[in-house]
Amino acid sequence: MTEALVLILRPLGALGFFMTLIPIMIWFERKGCAFIQDRVGPNRAFIPGLGLRLAGFVHNLADVVKLVTKEDFIPAFAHRGLYIAAPMLSMAAALLTYAVIPFADDLTLGSVTFALRAVDTDLGILFIFAFSSLAVYGVVLAGYASGSKYPLLGGIRGTAQMISYEVSLGLSVMGIVLIFGTVDLNEICRVQGQLLFGVVPKWGVFLQPVGFMLYLFAAFAETNRSPFDMVEGESEIVGFHTEYSGTKFALFFMGEYVAMAIQAAVIVTLFFGGWQIPWLPTSALIENASQVLVVLLGAIAVGALGFGVLLLRFHRWNKVRWQDERKREGIILAILLGFGPAITALLGLTIVLSTDLSGSVPNVVASVAQFLAFSVKVLFFCWVFIWVRWTLPRFRYDQVMFLGWKVMLPLGLLNLVVTAGLRLLWL
Repeated sequence: MTEALVLILRPLGALGFFMTLIPIMIWFERKGCAFIQDRVGPNRAFIPGLGLRLAGFVHNLADVVKLVTKEDFIPAFAHRGLYIAAPMLSMAAALLTYAVIPFADDLTLGSVTFALRAVDTDLGILFIFAFSSLAVYGVVLAGYASGSKYPLLGGIRGTAQMISYEVSLGLSVMGIVLIFGTVDLNEICRVQGQLLFGVVPKWGVFLQPVGFMLYLFAAFAETNRSPFDMVEGESEIVGFHTEYSGTKFALFFMGEYVAMAIQAAVIVTLFFGGWQIPWLPTSALIENASQVLVVLLGAIAVGALGFGVLLLRFHRWNKVRWQDERKREGIILAILLGFGPAITALLGLTIVLSTDLSGSVPNVVASVAQFLAFSVKVLFFCWVFIWVRWTLPRFRYDQVMFLGWKVMLPLGLLNLVVTAGLRLLWL
């Protein structure tokens, strides 16, 4: 019964993780760009009757209602079948790649061991490349099926960019495969738990710094994010999804954020240890589960308390500087998201200190700690995607092609040759 339940929860949990990141990242995007541009950002939409605006998060709910209730319009000269299939293909290609990303080390419950990823396969990187490459079909089909030459031009530009940078993307990962000797992402994470010279974590970023930079730049291009947002360069060309609205446009919009989250997860897995906590391998986490749980609950308590204080200061800032009409929202949020979780964590801390962990509980504690470490790393790189978009200007199309074929491709080939040579000498 436990095995069947875990087999069901694994894909649902992994899917839920990335789908939950979508509204968080949209909120990050809006408030982050407002912070960079020294403005308040969205804070007007509110829940009728309650007056809650949740620091602009309610705008996500408003967007959902707006997009879902919009008219489902199909242009007169569009290819109906391909027009409908294009946004579905883009979203599906983005979602399928999450299946092999490990969130934590294998979990043992009793006599059964479960892999904490949606699909337990050793294909790893090959699986990701196979399905992520399908995203290009969504772009080109959307431009072609719209029945207009302008979206077609945008789709062609986007397709050329994505194909160009997929070459550099693959080359940047080959060095990691040569060093670790496997394409299994979970095994790559395990190897990164070792130490270089007994001190530095054996993360891919230290072993392949050039590969990391190449992958990072190629990931921006693959997700069509600035400064590589060729397909959405409104000042130069009409984008491939110009003729889309309502739910179909929402699928393109969501697909971009899912692709960003998955690329962030792949970067973390390949170059930053994945679920590994530096200097704390899985065996150490299990052996010291009580201390680990105490540290986790203590960190949650302190973090939640500090967040509650920040929310109270935010409430006072709104009230004094902006004469905002929200009278009690900051106080309510401080209690729900700050002081409430802090008190709960402190209560849990007192329970942990008075009990001994036994059975499979230490294994679960270790998996939770690794999952939290993985989540923090992923959220950081999600913020990097947003940070770069609102910091750097868009490249010209010829600059994008020059960078992909005449700079990154030679660097990728050189990095692969040097890595192979060093690997041969080391063996």
